[in-house]
Amino acid sequence: MMLNGRDQELISAAKQAIARRYRNDWQEVGAALRTRDGRIFTGVNLDAYLGRMAVCAEAVALGRAVTEAGETGIETIVAVRHPEPAERDQAIVVVSPCGSCRELIWDYDRNARVIVPGTNGPAIAAITDLLPNKYSRERTL
Repeated sequence: MMLNGRDQELISAAKQAIARRYRNDWQEVGAALRTRDGRIFTGVNLDAYLGRMAVCAEAVALGRAVTEAGETGIETIVAVRHPEPAERDQAIVVVSPCGSCRELIWDYDRNARVIVPGTNGPAIAAITDLLPNKYSRERTL
């Protein structure tokens, strides 16, 4: 699926968030989500000395959205990565959400659109396509 102007706006918001708050080895990923009522919320990852305490940028953006707007749903979400200072290419680029973030996105909106890297630039995927065998507490036989 092709990106529209609203998708480009979301990518720009994520890029602006990490460009403002980038800190090598601490904040490298920015995220932006648009709620179903049209509001945009951003976040950056929170790294930690104890790795398991780190929080992904998508979770920070979602937490801000839920705190400020309630559970209005996720229309679209995107994450971007800021390169390290030594990397030749300094472009901030769209990255795919990790498995934990895919689970979180699905839990908050099973119809969410996710902007992911594609063959010819960023593309749209349904969260259900990114998480085809969703974890469930229910037993299946």
